[in-house]
Amino acid sequence: MGHLDHAAYGWLTPALSYVMASIGAALGLRCTVRALAATGRSRRNWLITAASAIGTGIWTMHFVAMLGFSVTGTEIHYNVPLTILSLLVAMTVVGAGVFAVGYGRERGRALVLGGLTTGLGVASMHYLGMAALRLHGRITYDPLTVGISVAIAVVAATAALWAALNIKSPVAVAVASLVMGAAVSSMHYTGMLAVGVTVAPSDAALPGATAMQFIFPLAVGLGSYLFLTSAFVALSPTADERAASAQARSLGERAAPAH
Repeated sequence: MGHLDHAAYGWLTPALSYVMASIGAALGLRCTVRALAATGRSRRNWLITAASAIGTGIWTMHFVAMLGFSVTGTEIHYNVPLTILSLLVAMTVVGAGVFAVGYGRERGRALVLGGLTTGLGVASMHYLGMAALRLHGRITYDPLTVGISVAIAVVAATAALWAALNIKSPVAVAVASLVMGAAVSSMHYTGMLAVGVTVAPSDAALPGATAMQFIFPLAVGLGSYLFLTSAFVALSPTADERAASAQARSLGERAAPAH
């Protein structure tokens, strides 16, 4: 068995991955709150933004954490198509869960369906990302620990969607996002505890790309997307602010003829 190190750079990768998960959750929750207050095309666009934010945050969290993953006796490379597929799966399945909540007529039923779908999507992204690993040896998983990690993902996703449905204030959303970030990180590291690696030393070149060649630049790009989108959402007026602005304009137009 190879010695597994989940934090080769100390607390840097766990802390940074937690920050990315929390930012993605915060942005996704804010967009979902905006969506529930909107109608028509605006609701759809906010839900798409929410899904991309949560999916991107979860994926970035996973692979930033994986930058600190090492196995004694072998290099680690990543299969590029599978890694990109894991990102698409995260966004698509999280999107299905978010849309179930955004358009569901029965809130309770939509919450259960959305939480289950999103949670399984998070778990699928994680293990698909793990399937992209290429190393000299064989990877095995402890089924019980895998099951626990999937359960954590479902509970975390359901709690996040519940927060989107029931929490409106920015402070409460921020607290919920920190909890969601902790839950996603817990799911990741619980899933990593299920991993065992039997190393088979070899001088053969591994296929795929190293983390620094592929994962790091992509994570930086997606992290930048999250920060820029956060700025856009923060500067975008809420439904109440738009209504107040429209009312002020209406009052101004009525008062204008009197001058």
